[in-house]
Amino acid sequence: MKQERSRPAAPKTAKVVLWCTLVFLYLPIAVMMGGSLLWNEGTGLQLSFHWFREVLGDEAWMGALFNSVVVAICSASIATVLGTLGALGLYKNRGAWVKTLDALSVASLIFPEIVFALSLLSWFFLLKFELGLATVVMAHVSFSISYVMMTVSARLATLEASLEDAARDLGASEWQVYKTVLLPLLSPAILGGFIMSFLLSFDDFLITYFVNGVGQDTLPVKLYAAMKMGVSPKLNALSTMMFLLTLLVSIFFFRSSAFRVLFEGARGNDGTNAKEEDF
Repeated sequence: MKQERSRPAAPKTAKVVLWCTLVFLYLPIAVMMGGSLLWNEGTGLQLSFHWFREVLGDEAWMGALFNSVVVAICSASIATVLGTLGALGLYKNRGAWVKTLDALSVASLIFPEIVFALSLLSWFFLLKFELGLATVVMAHVSFSISYVMMTVSARLATLEASLEDAARDLGASEWQVYKTVLLPLLSPAILGGFIMSFLLSFDDFLITYFVNGVGQDTLPVKLYAAMKMGVSPKLNALSTMMFLLTLLVSIFFFRSSAFRVLFEGARGNDGTNAKEEDF
């Protein structure tokens, strides 16, 4: 049995570049979070949650946060259902047109976001849709489906076809095969697709800015409008809250079985798949 060769130590220059990159990326976030905690009560600067209380007590900001959460949950739920069904449809069909549909399913990942936003706005205008949260949800679903289809399709590619054949041999109907075999095995990928769709929708600004109606701003759009008046500790507090919420959802995803299946357990159909009991 071959012994694995130990990796050589990374050069010092690589470590220096790594740390400089991390500082460049995360120092602005640290400064923003620090600015949200500073409060001058007349005796000098001190740490306080004053600005967070100001944000939580502001009905306009809380309304924008509520809109963002509602849009993210609705769009992620719809995209998860449609994306899962689409991935299953492509998996079950082997026609020549499947490759074309598979390529079209990732169109939103290829096109520039500004082009995608303008095309959606033009489409809503032609259909005479009134811009509002409903059009924002539809727009977010249109680009979130691709992520769900990719995650579910990646999981489907690792499944053994013999599992479905064994279920049919035991007398299971097609619906029972889906319900008792495929869906339980796909649940980590479906969860991963939902979480990614939620995060993409919650943080989206450009597409939302184009297809949103008047008086129904989501949090990123309202933040953009407020920043035109200058950056304030209140905006820092609100941005910190958005960052922490996104971070918590990301940590949940990374510690869930969805992450293990998508990025650690899926190694092909050669017997090196993740253990089924992990699902």
